[in-house]
Amino acid sequence: MRLKKRVHSAFIATVLTCSLAVTPVFAAPDTLEQLQKEQEDLQDQKDAAQKELNELQSELNTIVEKLSGLEDQLIEKGEEIIQAQDDLKVAEEKKEEQYEAMKLRIKYMYEAGSGTATMEKVMTSGDISSMLTQAEYSQQVHEYDREQLQEYADTVQQIEDLQKKLESEMSDLQDLEDEYQQQEDTLNSTIASKKDQVSDLDGMIQEAARKVQDEKDRQEAEAEAERQRQLAAQQQAEAAQAQQSSGNTSSGNTSGGSTGTTGSSNTSSGGSSSSEPSYSPVTGNAIVDRAYSKIGCWYQWGAVGPNTFDCSGLVSYALTGSYVRLGNTTTFMGWTRVSNPQPGDICVNSHHCGIYIGNGQMIHAPHTGAQVTVGSVHSDMIYVRY
Repeated sequence: MRLKKRVHSAFIATVLTCSLAVTPVFAAPDTLEQLQKEQEDLQDQKDAAQKELNELQSELNTIVEKLSGLEDQLIEKGEEIIQAQDDLKVAEEKKEEQYEAMKLRIKYMYEAGSGTATMEKVMTSGDISSMLTQAEYSQQVHEYDREQLQEYADTVQQIEDLQKKLESEMSDLQDLEDEYQQQEDTLNSTIASKKDQVSDLDGMIQEAARKVQDEKDRQEAEAEAERQRQLAAQQQAEAAQAQQSSGNTSSGNTSGGSTGTTGSSNTSSGGSSSSEPSYSPVTGNAIVDRAYSKIGCWYQWGAVGPNTFDCSGLVSYALTGSYVRLGNTTTFMGWTRVSNPQPGDICVNSHHCGIYIGNGQMIHAPHTGAQVTVGSVHSDMIYVRY
């Protein structure tokens, strides 16, 4: 009987030992590798999208720099046109003075001579060109008078030609500005779309990482459960072998321990506080009042008043009360940005600016051919404070 019990105990130990060798582990390495591969692919897509986004942002920065330089050129060209207009006015006045003086001398000359009919023909010719032709024909006009008058006429023509050239250059610059602004708008739209794509990929990567971690946790839990099962089986085999070797018929108790894990989570809270900046309503009202006083004035590149303005010229006047330019839109973009705009603050983007008057409205000088007016603040504008 004792021998049978020993053989029976040995058989149990052998069976338990064999079961340790053949029990499968229920992990799924292929699934984990697949999930990790998907996560890597998403990361590659995000890296590629981020690279494209960086390149687009670089292109946008270049366009903004070009717009800034172009604005300086437009202001300078506008000032040249204003100067040419002033020079043309002076030259025309001098030409007219010389013309009248020449007519007077011709009159005296003919009254002193016998060519009354010829004199009347010259005096009624009506313009400089006809008068010179008649005078040359009669060979009565002094060479000095003709040379002086021709010199003034040439000067006027040169200034008119220069003005036309400047206006043509101004038109080309404005066309280029429009092209750059279109490129800027397109890039902004593309960048916004690309940012959305990167954000979506970020979310997908986080979800893929969560799945990978879940699969790892599942495999680890499965492996731990199997380890505990094998440990319990090993303890049972050892107890059976001990019973066999000691010849003790008592049964051994096996116990398995379980472990628990506790997790803790921490929370963080962040608070942001914003305080209203100190702002003088009196100063704000004065800025707005000065802007209002120029409503109806015409737009002109390079002008800082008193009767014509470009956009930065109007803002400069409203802020200071003097007809001196503070800078251009690039200058204003570098000023202190505010999130709670007040009347008298500046609305600005890379190519335009105005004075904020509240309720989403601004006073601005829109563009060539338009007058200073009240309009809506552009959606891409920021607010800065002088």
